Amino acid sequence: MDAPEFELNALELLLEVVVALDIIMGVQIKLKDTSFAFVNAVVKSPSVRSGVYWPLRDALRNLEVPILEEIDLQAQGIACVGVALGGEMDPETGGFPKSLKGNSWKATLVLAYQSLGVVYGDLSISPLYVFRSTFAEDIKHSETNEEIFGVLSFVFWTLTLVPLFKYVFIVLRADDNGEGGTFALYSLICRHANVSLLPNKQVADEELSTYKYECPQDTENRSRIKVWLEKNKRLHVALLIVVMLGTCMVIGDGILTPAISVFSAVSGLELSMSKEHHEYIKYIMHQNLIPVLCASADAVVPITCFIFVCLFALQHFGTHRVGILFAPIVMTWLLCLSGLGIYNVLHWNPLVYQALSPYYMFKFLKKTKKGGWMSLGGILLCMTGSEAMFADLGHFSYTAIQIAFTFLVYPSLILAYMGQAAFLSMNHSPSTSHHPIGFYASVPECIRWPVLVIAILASVVGSQAIISGTFSIINQSQSLGCFPRVKVIHTSEKIHGQIYIPEINWMLMILCIVVAVGFRDIKHMGNASGLAVITVMLVTTCLTSLVMILCWQKPPLVALAFLLFFGSIEILYFSASLIKFLEGAWLPILLALFLMTVMFVWHYATIKKYEYDLHNKVSLDWFLALGDKLGVVRVPGIGLVFTDIISGVPANFSRFVTNLPAFHHILVFVCVKSVPVPFVPSSERFLVGRVGPPSHRSYRCIVRYGYRDVHQDVDSFESQLIASLSDFILLKARSSAETSIKSENSFENQLTVIGSNMCMHYPGHSTLRLSNASEHSGTRNTIELARPSAGKKVRFLLEEKSNSALAEAEMEELEELLTARESGCAFILGHSHVQAKSGSSVVKKLAINVAYSFLHKNCRGPDVSLRVPPASLLEVGMVYVL
Repeated sequence: MDAPEFELNALELLLEVVVALDIIMGVQIKLKDTSFAFVNAVVKSPSVRSGVYWPLRDALRNLEVPILEEIDLQAQGIACVGVALGGEMDPETGGFPKSLKGNSWKATLVLAYQSLGVVYGDLSISPLYVFRSTFAEDIKHSETNEEIFGVLSFVFWTLTLVPLFKYVFIVLRADDNGEGGTFALYSLICRHANVSLLPNKQVADEELSTYKYECPQDTENRSRIKVWLEKNKRLHVALLIVVMLGTCMVIGDGILTPAISVFSAVSGLELSMSKEHHEYIKYIMHQNLIPVLCASADAVVPITCFIFVCLFALQHFGTHRVGILFAPIVMTWLLCLSGLGIYNVLHWNPLVYQALSPYYMFKFLKKTKKGGWMSLGGILLCMTGSEAMFADLGHFSYTAIQIAFTFLVYPSLILAYMGQAAFLSMNHSPSTSHHPIGFYASVPECIRWPVLVIAILASVVGSQAIISGTFSIINQSQSLGCFPRVKVIHTSEKIHGQIYIPEINWMLMILCIVVAVGFRDIKHMGNASGLAVITVMLVTTCLTSLVMILCWQKPPLVALAFLLFFGSIEILYFSASLIKFLEGAWLPILLALFLMTVMFVWHYATIKKYEYDLHNKVSLDWFLALGDKLGVVRVPGIGLVFTDIISGVPANFSRFVTNLPAFHHILVFVCVKSVPVPFVPSSERFLVGRVGPPSHRSYRCIVRYGYRDVHQDVDSFESQLIASLSDFILLKARSSAETSIKSENSFENQLTVIGSNMCMHYPGHSTLRLSNASEHSGTRNTIELARPSAGKKVRFLLEEKSNSALAEAEMEELEELLTARESGCAFILGHSHVQAKSGSSVVKKLAINVAYSFLHKNCRGPDVSLRVPPASLLEVGMVYVL
């Protein structure tokens, strides 16, 4: 019989997959039979930066396909676990991947062009305020031009050493399966050394295809460093504090960067408008009841605040709706900077290139001394936005970001600064009193208005990038239990990472307006922004040094050289910024202290609640003894009991049964946890097992998400969970290992990886057993899942069609599951109240009884983060005495 049409299409897709594997991975795959087509394979290699799940078309989901060939790739150094290719999957839609990163020069150049609007918006607008902030008060521009040439030399070498050498050629390689940023470095370190304080790391998670690239053996010297880090618990706390500090400074930069960027761009109106225009705008603002904004000497502040209101009011639409304009705007702005720079160099001072020599830096410091050192706080603003290259790595490829910066952004910025220096070297007393030194003074008057419009648009793009980055890092912090729960809205169904957080959005808007109205001065804004930027860079340098030792297996001397070289440069700039504490630098410190207090209190209470749940969980024997003899009845439907522990029966369920002696006919203990990887493929998301014998109809399901994964809505989650349960039942019906289990308690210790997109498919599966290690006190109070056997293989597998019916018991179990689903699902969550136990210290009582209680009551509940419908929600009150 001829194959149906959809099977022929599937065959074509299979051949495409095999060809892609052959090209990308260098894996030779031979098919014995092509009469049916289905692929279920994960291929993950160090040569591929991002391994992601590629689901086949919906038409393939009901196909039954014989085994074509089983290939063991373990000997080739390729870790294999599920279904994956080296492309970029859309985690929200499960659709086909975008063009493979780095697959062709054309695709790479397109990504490089697209990265301009997302990655370089902030960095490209720094010429607006660097010279003006540097020459604010500490140093003066003299007739000898030694100051302006020294500043240009500092800017050139700073851009060359930090953004170019450090980030583009070194730090960008420290990606976490294609993801960058502070949490990416932290997750890499935690996966290679047992230093995590977060209760989310299990041994079974190491079998995830995105867990790590390779497992090189430690040398003796490197093992000593690793052992030292793992044994010293204080270093674990210090590492987490450093990560939190970097995260808080990024959030603070989300406030300061829009303020200084938009304010600097709008300040060009002072040159472009006449005095009468200024007075007219101030009059209009005053008539519209905005007298506070008009307290400034011009119209820059009210216009800046108006742009802020418009910018943040449009955030809920999502960047993807207007993002198509971002890259052209930044490209136009960079070309404008290059053109102005070339014009000013040729027109005013062609010999300005001599200032690129490092000799002028020493000459500058020798003449200006303390004033020159203090002015470094303004020079470091030329690096503003460099961290975005690393943080936004997940949206683009390493090669694309490298090409865009090296061949366009970097030369454009150098030309812009050279042009301004050339103009200032021949104009020691500019004609305008508004801008003694500034970007717009070097712009020819005939094109000043067009340049002003492009600059304002570029500043908005740069502000949008840092705002989106702030949303992203808060979402990551929340997923790892380091930030109070907030409502996360995904603004795009097709583009990953486009999120909107209403509470954070309006807080950022208010704070940006407060900064603009309160400072009204680029100098103070620059001091504040500079300290935030350089602190994040210092944190990145320290974490990258650890990555070099623990992950890259580099000699400690190499990591130390990296730390000393780049750390000394950044500490020099950090000291120059910190001394400006009273002149604006106090703001990022105040914001960081507040945010770190919030994050640390939330993290501390989360850890203590987890330990309380472990200590108070109910034994399996008590649970299995529940029945008609004790007056407990089973009601129709499915009960999903959410818990943070991965074994045993949670205390909130015992409280539920004690007060209401009934529970659902199908009972599932669900643990939703984040693992230290950016993404978890859908085929590896669910770990399913039984709680008790099959007749009890109780199951355990561990749902694993990465720190950048998109949580499904409740309908999708419920459907995938039930589909995983049915797949689990079918797999166990065909597993010979199932019949060999004699002990009832062993059902609790067996979990199986179930692919959520494999309904009615029976792929090869891995059985993961709970280790018998005893629980111990501290933050590591977890029963860890043991590793599966090492012989993982890539399979082209579906069982052959068989006329033999399922065993009657399994068929009955499936029918009961479907009947229970028709009766409805109930989501059982704990509604906790936390208090410090008597005898606790005053600090602990303040942290738990005051700070955490306030955050817990005023932030989103777990039902919002889990997207539970109110009609199906059952909350069980729990009092945690910590």
